[in-house]
Amino acid sequence: MSPAETQQSPVPDDPTAQLPLLELRDGLSEVVDSDSALTEVVDAFRSGTGPVAVDAERASGYRYSHRAYLVQLRREGSGSALIDPIPFGDLSALGDAIVDTEWIIHAANQDLACLAEVGMVPRTVFDTELAGRLLGYPKVGLASLVSEVLGYRMRKEHSAADWSTRPLPAPWLVYAALDVEMLIELREAIEQELRREGKWEWAEQEFSAILEAPPREPRPDPWRRTSGMHRVRNRRSLAVVRALWEARDQIAESADISPGRILPDAAIVEAASAMPADRDTLQRLTAFKGRGAHRYMRTWWEAVEHARRLPESELPKQGPRYDGPPPARAWADRDPDAAARLSAARAAVSEIAEAHRLPTENLLSPDTIRRLAWSPPPDLSIDVVTTFLREHHARGWQIGLTAEILTDAMASEAAPAKPLD
Repeated sequence: MSPAETQQSPVPDDPTAQLPLLELRDGLSEVVDSDSALTEVVDAFRSGTGPVAVDAERASGYRYSHRAYLVQLRREGSGSALIDPIPFGDLSALGDAIVDTEWIIHAANQDLACLAEVGMVPRTVFDTELAGRLLGYPKVGLASLVSEVLGYRMRKEHSAADWSTRPLPAPWLVYAALDVEMLIELREAIEQELRREGKWEWAEQEFSAILEAPPREPRPDPWRRTSGMHRVRNRRSLAVVRALWEARDQIAESADISPGRILPDAAIVEAASAMPADRDTLQRLTAFKGRGAHRYMRTWWEAVEHARRLPESELPKQGPRYDGPPPARAWADRDPDAAARLSAARAAVSEIAEAHRLPTENLLSPDTIRRLAWSPPPDLSIDVVTTFLREHHARGWQIGLTAEILTDAMASEAAPAKPLD
C-alpha cells in the first residue's frame, strides 16, 4: 500500500517541493507506556514477518545523557509502534521478540548504543545511511534518500526537538512515526541497487562491522574540544578551560542537562582569556550574564581560582596528546618524507574511491592512511600492507581495493620513517 499522497504548496528553491508529502498509512498509534500495551506490541512484532524498521529519538542538545526517549518500530503484519522507554527502563522482551530478524536502522551507529541501553540488541542490521554512502548518493539523510529513491517528501520540522518532553505533542509523534514508515521499502530498493552495482558483499561486510565494533573509548582530554579553544594562548588559561569544563560537566551529568545549557563554551573561553582576578570581575564578563552562569557562579569562581593557583608542573600542555601520528598539517616541517607518502597515499585512495563512486572515508579510514604513511612497515609488500590494514579494522573489500595501490604509493616515496612519539 502506498502512503497517502498529499500535495503541498511548492517551497521556493526546494527541489523536492513537487513530490507527494509522506503520510502515515495506518494513522497515528497511541504511545505505548503501560505494561499491558507493551505486551501487545511484543506479541504483534513477534508474529510479524520480514525485517523490522527501528528508530530512536534522543534529546541531544537538551540532556546530558544519550538515552532513548522514544523508540519507533514497523514490521509487515505488525504495523507501527511508538514506545516510551522511560516508564519501563528495559525493553529486552521486545528486543528478544525481534532479535532473529534483520533490523533496518538509518545511521545505526547513532542509535545502537541507546537501544542497547534499554535491552534491544540486534544480531543483523541493515543501515540505509551507510548503504547510501556505498552507492555514492551525495546526500544520505533519511529524507534525502526517501526523496531520491522512493519519490516522497518527508517532514523535517521536528528533527531538533527535545524528545524528553512529556507529553510528546502529536505533530512530533507523527514526525517520529514517519521515520520508520518507508524504511522497509527503502531497504528493498537500496539492496537492488547494491546488487546491480556489485556492492552487496561490501554492504554485508560493513553491516557486520557495525555490530562487531567495540564500544567507543572516551576521548583523552575531552575539555580540549571546547569551541573557541584556538583563542586560548597559554597553559594557565588552558587550566582555566579545563577547570571550568570539568565543573560544568559534573553539574550537567548530575542534572542530566546538556552542558552548553548550563554554561556556554563562549563563557569558558572568555574567562580563560580574561583571567579574572576575583569573582566580581568574572560575573561581569559578557558571556556570564545567562541564568545558568549566575546560578552556579560560586562553582565557576572556585574553578577559576583553582586553575590560577596550580603549580606550573600541573598545568596542561599546550598541545593535545595524540594516540598516533601528529596532525598532518605539521608533517611537511617535521617529516617531509612522511608528508610525501601521505600525499601519494591520499591521491591513490581518492582515485579508487572516485572510480567506484564512494566517499574516500568509506573506502578507507583517513586515520588508517595517516598511520600507514607516518610509520610504514619496514618490508613493504602487498601481504605486509594487507596485514597492516586488517589490524586497523579494514574490511576485506576495502583491503582488496586498496592494498596494492597503497603498497605502490608507499614504495614510490620510500624513505626511512620516524617512529611514533
